[in-house]
Formats: sequence, structure tokens, C-alpha cells
Amino acid sequence: MKKIDKTCATKWNKTNKYNAKPVIIDGIKFDSTKEGQRYMVLKSLLQKGRIENLVLQPKFVLQKGFRYHTGKPVRAITYTADFQYEQEGQTIVEDVKSEITKKKADYRIRVRLFMKKYHDSNILFIET
Repeated sequence: MKKIDKTCATKWNKTNKYNAKPVIIDGIKFDSTKEGQRYMVLKSLLQKGRIENLVLQPKFVLQKGFRYHTGKPVRAITYTADFQYEQEGQTIVEDVKSEITKKKADYRIRVRLFMKKYHDSNILFIET
């Protein structure tokens, strides 16, 4: 069986403002049933050899942190997707979101920054 990188899978909110039901699968906590179901599909594809290098909760730096001219530190802007994997030589970054979350300004801004930063690379972004 191929290995799944769980090193980034530490995110867990005890309460969910959108009433998503958390679920534990293979000892991994997912924020929603929908995300857990997608994990099961990807795990099956990994076992069949149709995808490779499945990573849970990959984190991307969209803008490095810096110090403002006054000396005040400004934290980096990051984006954490739900899954990253390779399929037929292409890196795919996938986010499982509800329709409500897809409309949130913070999420939309991060996705746009991600798309801008990685538009010349071999990364395909998918929302499910």
C-alpha cells in the first residue's frame, strides 16, 4: 500500500460555525463528513495506483512575513488546502468546501492569491 503523508493533518476545530459534522477516518480527524468521504475516494485511488503522493492539509505560503517600516512584524499569509496529490504527472491541490464557505471573502481572497502565485506551475486547483 502506498503511503499517505499525514504530517500536515493537525488542523481541528472543536466547533464548526457551518454545522458541518466532524468525522474520524483511519484515525484522522476531518472537519466535515464531505471531506472525510473525499479522503476515502482519494485513498481508494491511491491504492489502485491512479494517484500518487497524497498529502493531507498541505500548507502554502502566499506571501512571506516581513517587517513594516516601523519595525512591526507582519505575519505571512498562508493557505491550507484539504488535499494535494499527483495524477498523470500533474500536481492537484483540492479543497472540499460547502457553498457557504466558497462565498466567504477570506477564502476567496486566499484562493485567488494561491492561483496567482502558482499559475505558471504544474499545479491544478480544484474545489469540490
